[in-house]
This record gives sequence, structure tokens and C-alpha cells, in this order.
Amino acid sequence: MTYLFLFLIVIIFHRYQIHTGLQHSIIRASQPNCLPLENVTLPQKLKEAGYATHMVGKWHLGFYKRDCLPTKRGFDTFFGSLHNPRKQPLFLYLAYQAVHSPLQVPARYLERYKGIPNLHRRKYAAMVSCLDDAILNLTLALKRYGYYDNTVIVYSSDNGGQPFAGGSNWPLRGSKATYWEGGIRAVGFVHSPLLLNKGTKCRSLVHVTDWFPTLVSLGEGTLDEDLNLDGYDVWESISEGYPSPRQDILHNIDPIYIKAKNGSWKAGYGLWNTAIQAALRVGHWKLLTGSIWLFNITADPYERVDVSQHYPHIVKKMLMRLAQYNKTAVPVRYPAKDLRSNPQYNSGVWGPWYKDEKEQEEEQYNNFFTNHLGKTSWKDKSKNRKLKRKMKH
Repeated sequence: MTYLFLFLIVIIFHRYQIHTGLQHSIIRASQPNCLPLENVTLPQKLKEAGYATHMVGKWHLGFYKRDCLPTKRGFDTFFGSLHNPRKQPLFLYLAYQAVHSPLQVPARYLERYKGIPNLHRRKYAAMVSCLDDAILNLTLALKRYGYYDNTVIVYSSDNGGQPFAGGSNWPLRGSKATYWEGGIRAVGFVHSPLLLNKGTKCRSLVHVTDWFPTLVSLGEGTLDEDLNLDGYDVWESISEGYPSPRQDILHNIDPIYIKAKNGSWKAGYGLWNTAIQAALRVGHWKLLTGSIWLFNITADPYERVDVSQHYPHIVKKMLMRLAQYNKTAVPVRYPAKDLRSNPQYNSGVWGPWYKDEKEQEEEQYNNFFTNHLGKTSWKDKSKNRKLKRKMKH
């Protein structure tokens, strides 16, 4: 049995943003929105392979109705669990809030970095150390309870740091929420006794969508043809150093994002409106639009030298590839804010707030008898139940 552990925020889905409708910004708590319910998730596939699936930590794939919650998307439990490793293989998804704003950390960690004058940076560094200790504690627990020898640990971030909140991506260009390398090149590692080549660096192209097929295959699950995967099984690249099967990465196409003032179809050779913000990596080359930039990332990982004017044939090929990807995009899912999401209407907490017609009728019925009839005898309750059945019919 192989135990699979994912640390930090690793996407549990297998498709590019343009194929889910989530290519614009994040899912807001006040929006009636979540990861599309018809899409299969990683824990769902691992459950089919016989795994117990558990999640602890941050869920940022929508919660406006109960069908969007982790326990409806393939997880047996959300927050905490007890598990017997001798009975069933385990998949645990652990999504830490750290390192993220608000910058909060126990004083004993802050003391280690008193030499850093910038308070935000000092707190950030202390939070990283606190997170390191949390991973240590968990790793020791895996060894203590008999999981470790057959475990694969995947540790990954989801985006670059935010300089305004203590983060730093130097010497990479850009920050969180940008398509520059500082915003999209995330840190990560795989740790496991099952790795054939240990202590090595994988410099092949790997994208977050690759975890889905990689871990399902590693967990002896099945990958149906109708999944339309955007990801690849990269286990041999990570474990044995083989070339990655991935040749390109669509970082994103966001048709809603504020369009660049100097972008146009003409600037995109009639192939692409360069006012639309998008980014594509093909081999050594990376193209960004919202204007036009072309970089050889292998030679210039810091994106200092734009070579778009020197290689117009490369630009045209990559613009054509962007256009091909865009033909497969689904409409953007970014609904307006819904006032029903306000915690003051939901017992003072953020949680599922959307109710369909049936749920609204039941709530109105319950409120009517609670507010107007008060406490009732068991005979009255019996009558109420009969009345409720009639109301449904």
C-alpha cells in the first residue's frame, strides 16, 4: 500500500483554468460559485482505488452550497481524522494557511529573526520556521505510526510571494497574481523512501495539473479517457530523472482581466488580441500578452531581456498555440456578489449559504412554527408533520 500526503495548497483537479471556467481571479466567499460539480477530483479517483481520503486545512474551491464542500468532493473527512494504516491506504491533503497574510506567529519564532528590521519580513521568516516545525512534527508522526516507509510526501506552494506582505521572489521578476516567473514558479519537493533517485533536482516542465494523473497512477487508480486530462504522469521524471512528457504549459488566459491599453489584434499579427492577459510556456520559450513579451526562460530565468522583436516567427507560433487553447476554453465562472452570503444571515459564520427552492420552503415552514406557535405539544407536532407533508404535495 502507498500512502499519499499532499502538503500546502496543491490543486486537487486536473485541468487548466480555461477548462473549468475559473480563469479569472479566485472564488470569493460572497459568490455563488465553486469548482464545477461535474468535474472529477483527485480524492474521488483515489477513493475508487480503495483509499481513505482526508483533508485538513484551507479549502478555497467554493462553499456556497453543501455539494461544494470537501466531504462532497471526495474526502471522507475534513479537518481531522483517525485512521488504521493496516486496514486501508490513506490519502491526506493538508492545506496550511501559512505562509500567508495575516502575518501572525508565536513569539518564540519571532525572536529568532530580531535582526531583520522590516517587521513584515521578520514575521514572514518566523512563519516559515513555524511551518517547517509543523512538517517535521507530521513526518515524525508518520514514522511513529507506521506510515513512513511506504509514503509519498508532496510539498508545494500555489504561487509566488506577495512583497507587500513580507514575501520575496528575488531574483525572479513579479509577484503573486502576476504571470511573471516570480508569480508562477512555486517552490516544492517530493520526499519518499520510494524515490529511486534521491537528492536530485527535477528541471523538467511540471505543472500543478500533473499531480492528478501522477498520484492516481501511483495509487493504482484508473484514469478514464473521458477525463480530458491537461496533466501528465510525471513520476518517472521525478523519481528516475526521465524527460518530462510535458512540452508546454498554459499558465492562463483571462479574458475578463483589465485589458492593456497598447494591446491589439494588429500587434498580435491578426492571430491574437494582445490586450488580453495570457501566458504560455513552450520548451525554453515563454510568451506573455497584455502587450507582447518573449523570453528564453532557460537562458534568462529572471525575464530581463525581451526578445520578441528578434524572434517574430516564435511569437507567431506561440500566438497560434494560444488561439488553439482558447478555442477549448469554457465560459468564465465569476458571478456577482450575493448578499445572502453575509454571515449575519447565516448564524454569524462563513459557510454554505445557498438554498434551493425545497430548502427555502422547509426553512420558511420551520420559521413559521418557531416564531408564531412557539413550543407545541406532541399532538400538535404530529399535526404539524402531517401539514408539512401536505404542503410538499
